[in-house]
Amino acid sequence: MVRDDPAVAESIVVHAESLCQHEDHLWDVIKQLSIPVASLTDERDQTKADFETEEMVKSHLFMRIRGFSQNEFAEQLSTRSNLIKSVEFDVNSLDAAPSQQDLSYAWCNFSDDTQKIIEAAAEGIGQAAVEHNVISEALVPVLPDEEADEDDVQTDKEYQKQKATKLIRLARRHVLPEFETGRAVHRTYSDEAILDMFARICANKGSAHSEGEYGWLTDDDLTCDDETFLRAIKLIATPEDDDAQPSLSDYDEADAMPKIDRIRDALMESFDAATENVINSIRGDDPFEDRKTIAAIDITHEQYHVWPWEDKDAGTPKSGFPRMVSGYKKDDEYLRGYKYATITLVGDNAPIILGVEPVKENSKWEPDGSPSYSKGDIVARLLDKAERFVDFDEVLLDRGFYSNAVYAEIDDRDLLYTSPVPKYEDDYTAIKNIEAHDDADAAVKDDVPFGQDGEVHHTAEFLYTPTTSDDADGNYAVFVTNRDRVEPEEIDKVCNTYDRRWDIESQFKSVKGFLPKTSSKDYRIRLCKFVLASLIYNLWRLTDYLLKVAMDEDIRSPPVITAKTFVRALGEFLRDIG
Repeated sequence: MVRDDPAVAESIVVHAESLCQHEDHLWDVIKQLSIPVASLTDERDQTKADFETEEMVKSHLFMRIRGFSQNEFAEQLSTRSNLIKSVEFDVNSLDAAPSQQDLSYAWCNFSDDTQKIIEAAAEGIGQAAVEHNVISEALVPVLPDEEADEDDVQTDKEYQKQKATKLIRLARRHVLPEFETGRAVHRTYSDEAILDMFARICANKGSAHSEGEYGWLTDDDLTCDDETFLRAIKLIATPEDDDAQPSLSDYDEADAMPKIDRIRDALMESFDAATENVINSIRGDDPFEDRKTIAAIDITHEQYHVWPWEDKDAGTPKSGFPRMVSGYKKDDEYLRGYKYATITLVGDNAPIILGVEPVKENSKWEPDGSPSYSKGDIVARLLDKAERFVDFDEVLLDRGFYSNAVYAEIDDRDLLYTSPVPKYEDDYTAIKNIEAHDDADAAVKDDVPFGQDGEVHHTAEFLYTPTTSDDADGNYAVFVTNRDRVEPEEIDKVCNTYDRRWDIESQFKSVKGFLPKTSSKDYRIRLCKFVLASLIYNLWRLTDYLLKVAMDEDIRSPPVITAKTFVRALGEFLRDIG
């Protein structure tokens, strides 16, 4: 007998709550959910309906929990196989998934009471999913106040403000608890106050000194002096098991690299935990499941202006010159600076930094045989970190990573790679053949061997394509990729995919815009501020991503709020409003 009473909605929610206790994804909850079809009213002719009542009820539950319109949900179903599986449609392809018309027809043929049951159940399941961390609260639509007058309905701008403020609070919760100074509990300034101060420094492009001075001038009791701030930052990067906080000289000794590794490991533990929080915050949307997932690896520089030589002509370097400063070339000028490598999601995903690694290379002012980090080891560590969070399809690399060891590391993980070839004097013959060809303007050299430990590790393809880029040598660019076989007509597609790597250049520009000014040579401060600036970038991207989801905007569209606005909100007004 059909019941159509509120107890039916309650029974669905109770079952969903039990599923939320051990499932990680909303679609897994929906998939296993028991729908009491006999207690619902569906007036469609079941002998002619393409989709059963249970399938349509699950569809409308998922659609309402996520706040999708019928058009939006139909589009999701047509592109995402996991949604098809979660509702268990009896179809063989995405093309056979329900259309907007199918969803609308089913809804119109549910009785009024059945529609109310579905709406009530969706609200209850959404709350249960949030409480059990199955779905981020940010992905659940804000329900309107039923008692509000029509004149009080939020404008788009008001809704955006409310959602943005809520999301920035969420972003703060993802990072602040993961970074601890380990100071005494009776300290004057909390770790949260220290990190808020860091965000304000970033927003103002200032320094610990300028922010501390401003706090003193305005009698701000939540802003400490610069010495207290820098001590706290050093403690964040100090390994827990150190008996005492090391001195600066400890990190400038000849055998300092193991100690620097421990700084890196201490910071990365916090960074990785915060990054996991960021990834988990979009659980329920899971943008990595059905899209090709591409990562970009590159190196950026933080210039260090001090001259390294006591007497360059005599080959005498300055004593105590920072161990982690390396030389690099930019715009035909030789400079010095701290180097950092990152691995970042690019392409159709939210551009989140998944790993940071310090880079140390041998420089001319150092003795022969000075320690450094190999590119292969850096890439291996970055991939280890990133693969904790995301399953990759392809890695895009800058020409600075052109290395057999790097390519072997990626190929061993069954990942594709694409990278420019730095110099190609040996390939001028191939390029001349292209230029001499009447029809072709691109070419492929197949099965180029790449060795490892004296043996051929794998073969790759060299792709020759015309370019007008200032970054290329001559009129042709040469790329290497470990795809099995690239046909000449596929070259443009591969090279266009590589263009997605430029997301990381925008990332570096943003992160450098966050970096506080400092003259400190202490590597704990240098690395910590880059790591924290990278996390602020991630939080900005997270907030922007969730705002776009809530507002139904394309993920690749321009940011809803700018980086500068976000970081000001992160460090300023939210400490006042909670």
